[in-house]
Amino acid sequence: MEGAAFVELKADVAVVGARAAGLSLALRLARPPSGAAELDTVLLAAPPGPARAAPRTWCFWEPAGGPYDEALAASWQRLRVRGPDGTAVTSAIAPLRYKMLRSDAFEELAGRRIAASGRVSRVEAAAERVTPTPGGSLVHARRTDGSSVAVRARWVFDSRPLTRLPPARTTLLQHFRGWFVRAPRPVFDPSAVELMDFRTPQPAHGLSFGYVLPVGPREALVEYTEFSRRVLGPAAYDRALRHYAQRVLGLAEYEITACEQGVIPMTDAGFVRRPAPGVFRIGACSGATRPSTGYTFSAVQRQAGAVASALHAGRHPMPPPPHSARARLMDAVLLHALDSGRVDGPAFFTRLFGRVPAPRLLRFLDGRTSLSEDLSIGAHVPVAAMLASALTLPFAPRRNLPAGAFPPPDTGAVHHAASA
Repeated sequence: MEGAAFVELKADVAVVGARAAGLSLALRLARPPSGAAELDTVLLAAPPGPARAAPRTWCFWEPAGGPYDEALAASWQRLRVRGPDGTAVTSAIAPLRYKMLRSDAFEELAGRRIAASGRVSRVEAAAERVTPTPGGSLVHARRTDGSSVAVRARWVFDSRPLTRLPPARTTLLQHFRGWFVRAPRPVFDPSAVELMDFRTPQPAHGLSFGYVLPVGPREALVEYTEFSRRVLGPAAYDRALRHYAQRVLGLAEYEITACEQGVIPMTDAGFVRRPAPGVFRIGACSGATRPSTGYTFSAVQRQAGAVASALHAGRHPMPPPPHSARARLMDAVLLHALDSGRVDGPAFFTRLFGRVPAPRLLRFLDGRTSLSEDLSIGAHVPVAAMLASALTLPFAPRRNLPAGAFPPPDTGAVHHAASA
């Protein structure tokens, strides 16, 4: 590092990465409760260019009146799941709403609130490494002009996506491509989300479904999604999307206004949340992605809230596990059952949504149900197949994904909040 080109900043807290996890934590630190400890915070955000994540869509569910409602692209109170034969199960989810938040709208809202607070300094530089120092750590970063900047902080919260997943007994990839489409006439039902439409050709291993987020009668995000071990090539996604849009949804005419593509690892791997003293991982790199579904945004909010509360109270800010031990165990069994072929994925999810009240099922997917509620939901799963998977799971070895199976992070946008 050369004298004139190097700047060192000092802070109590350094937040590395301005994706969902980093921004969510910075937002809470920017608006401390009355009487909270004063904290100097630096947010390191990747500058425009290859280091910055592509725009993506996050979806989650919560009651109306959430902290980001003014930035939502749309929200719904009905979800629909369709079986392979076209049978539809449409469920009301009140008092919850299924919410669609575009990353650019969230970043604009968060940036405005953070700037207005005057408590968080935003520095546009790509973090390169974090090194321990006496009493804290030093985050080394580089600006677009090539100059270096470092942040010396007592606590560092790193939200950058991992380049390699930890070893796991089971890892499936939720990979997808989506088109934002506009039709010349009303063709979509804007009152309901097509959450899982299994009227898609099913792969030899895993499962696939269509996903439709209608933002109006003529506009929607239409996606083709697979749960499988390997991603597809661009041409294969486009073929699947054309088939779903034209043959299944019956869209004779439409304009593609934008596209997004992403990969979400669904894994029972154990994620390290404290790689070094005073350095913590938050968001997807800490295991916030729900292994059985790929949803991440709600867990990120819970984790950010817990960390901020600890910091404001002067407590040790170790991020809590994003999901409970019971939820992780159930997810590991389900992933093992899907990966082994013991469970038919389309039948499994269609049956659950058809037999369990949707608000309860969504709370279950969010890890907010009691043990008795979990057992009642378990009565609607294929018990023999799940029991066999539970018994064989401990004997499955933990392995790393083969080289090339998991593409580099941020190759595209992620609809359920993967690289959060």
